[in-house]
Parts: sequence; structure tokens; C-alpha cells
Amino acid sequence: MAAWPEKKPTALLVLDDGTEIAGTGLGAEGSAVGEVCFNTAMTGYQEILTDPSYAGQIITFTFPHIGNVGTNDDDMETVNLAATSGVRGCVLKTDVTEPSSYRATRHFDAWLKSRGIIGISGVDTRALTTRIREQGMPNAVIVHNPDGVFDRAAIQAEAKAWPGLVGMDLAAEVTTRQTYGWDQTTWAWGTGYGTRTDTKHRVVAIDYGIKRNILRLLADHGCQVTVLPATATLDDIRGHEPDGVFLSNGPGDPAATGEYAAPVVRGILDAGIPTFGICLGHQILGIALGGRTTKMHQGHHGANHPVKDLTTGKVEITSMNHGFAVDSASLPGNVEETHVSLFDGSNCGIRMRDRPVFSVQYHPEASPGPRDSRYLFRRFTDLMSETEKA
Repeated sequence: MAAWPEKKPTALLVLDDGTEIAGTGLGAEGSAVGEVCFNTAMTGYQEILTDPSYAGQIITFTFPHIGNVGTNDDDMETVNLAATSGVRGCVLKTDVTEPSSYRATRHFDAWLKSRGIIGISGVDTRALTTRIREQGMPNAVIVHNPDGVFDRAAIQAEAKAWPGLVGMDLAAEVTTRQTYGWDQTTWAWGTGYGTRTDTKHRVVAIDYGIKRNILRLLADHGCQVTVLPATATLDDIRGHEPDGVFLSNGPGDPAATGEYAAPVVRGILDAGIPTFGICLGHQILGIALGGRTTKMHQGHHGANHPVKDLTTGKVEITSMNHGFAVDSASLPGNVEETHVSLFDGSNCGIRMRDRPVFSVQYHPEASPGPRDSRYLFRRFTDLMSETEKA
């Protein structure tokens, strides 16, 4: 009987401690360096890989069957469909199969190539996830060469030399370059995406790495949305006479982005404008209020994270993607902790006691993920209505 044929490795994932993981390459060819995290979501790989919050990261999917439903143009989360999200690579357990969904318009491998994302399959993702849980998120280089030829010494040196995400302002790399309006609403079966038909509030959304479904949900709630770059000034924001300001998700170290963003947010708060922040926007708000942020050991990445809303006593399952967290002990007395993670007790939400301002650490628009947290958009619009009446 002939020997079982062994595949020649065409891709490597080399960690900064010298650990070398071999597999089969897919997607774009070449190499990229980034921080390796793991994501526990069972669905939504296309939304994850087009989420600008993952800029600078190599995503390990714990769910083994990634790419099995193909890709399409509706499930993209980058606002500019042609722009890359900043994701450096993806790590998979099994080889990608042919698309099995009627919605698919492209094979996952071809889609990765078009997005410039390097992939590696055939990896023991359980072992890699365990390593991250025990030792933290490593820096690494992911390489895809169909010839299977690698300069291992150079790759290891690059992985070891990369400084990591601490101190990196990646929001500046993924933010919009121009101001634009948004009126598309959420997807409905049989009709697709809709268009906002009424206007109840004018909202300025600061784009630190914003996702399309966030904007759709704001439009669903009657918000006339104007999106501004992460570097927008207070005068830029107030020039649109907003009823409220939304601080979006985004990648990188919040302390680095906060050097220019936090003073602007403080100006928004001083002006008494209702403000709602999520993810990086939540962290920048925390910094603007006088708090500090810290780097997490393994971060929170997935669509199954339980969070308790301390204002209602209810528990919601949330979609998360962050490697930094607000230190609740560093916040001043006029700030109340409103949400906590039931995984590790870390801060997941705050609100000001004396101003119409609140934020959460997770992604309430849930693309991908459960819809438990969509009530927060109503909380934001109610806050704007109450402020207008006062």
C-alpha cells in the first residue's frame, strides 16, 4: 500500500519566541507581521475580517470550518468596500471547502486574495489558543509562499523585532479621509438594505474604525448621520450642530489615539452634547474623563461574551473585539461603572452621573454576533430626546 501523501508546507506562522507553525497557505502571498489573537465566534468570519478594529492583528479562528459559506458583498463591514481593514492574516484549522450558501458570490480563498489577507490552514488552533490563554497574545509573522521556500532566520528576526500594539495609533490608518453622510438602514429578508425615511436626530459619528452596521442601526433609529475622521476637531464637530456624538470602535492602543482624540472628546462633554461610545470610543471616553487603559493578557474576541448591565440587572451575550480595557478604579467619582464582563470582571461600560454620556466596551451592532445589546441605540436616542426637551 502506498504511503499517505504528506503536503509540503506552503505557509508558516512564526511567533516572537521562535515557535514555528507550518501549514497550507491560502489567500494573498507574501508576509505580514502582527499580534496573534483568537476569536471564538462560530459565524461571521467575513464581518470579522473586514472589521477595522482588527488592524494589526492575525486572527486565529477557534471554530474549525471557516470559509465554508463563501463570501458576498453584503456582509462587508469596512465602509469603503475597496479599502482593506488592516487585518494582517488569519489562521484556520481545516482546509477551505467550496461555498455552501446560496448567498455566496466568491470563494473564500479568492476573496482573501482580493483583500490582501494572508491565510494558513492545517493548524492545531486549539493548541495555539491554549498557548495564547497561558502566555498572552504573541507577535508573529505569517508567510505564504506556494513554493514552500522560507528564510526562517529572517522571519524569526522580524517577528522578534516588531514592537507590538502598545503605543500604536492605528485609528489614523483606518479612519475615513473625508466627511460623508449615511442613510442606509439594516438588512431585511427579501428586500435587502433600506434607506432612512425620517429624521429625528442629527448625529456626528467619529470614525476610529467604524463598521457599516453601526451606521445602519443609527439610521434605523432616525438619525441623520455625518461621519467625520478620527482627527476631527471640536470646531469640525460643532459645525454640524449635532444632537449627539457617536464615538466608534477602532484598533490599536487607545492611549496613543487618545493623545489627539481625548481633548476633543473633553470638549464635546463640556459642551453638554449627548455622547455614546463603543469599543475604542469607550476607551477614549474613559481617558477623556481622567481614567487610564491597560493592555489585556489575551483580550476579548468573539460573539459569546456575557456582560451584566448593572443598571438593569440583566445579562446580555455580546460581540467583543478588544485587547485593551478601561481601568475602572482610575475613573473619577462622577463616573459610574454600568457594565462588567462575567468572564473576568473587567470594565465593559460607564456613564457620567452629571451629563448625558455613556459608553460600552463591546459591539452592540453585533455584526457578527447576538442582538442582545441593540437596546443601547434606543438608549442613545432617548438621551438625545431628553436633552432636547430640557
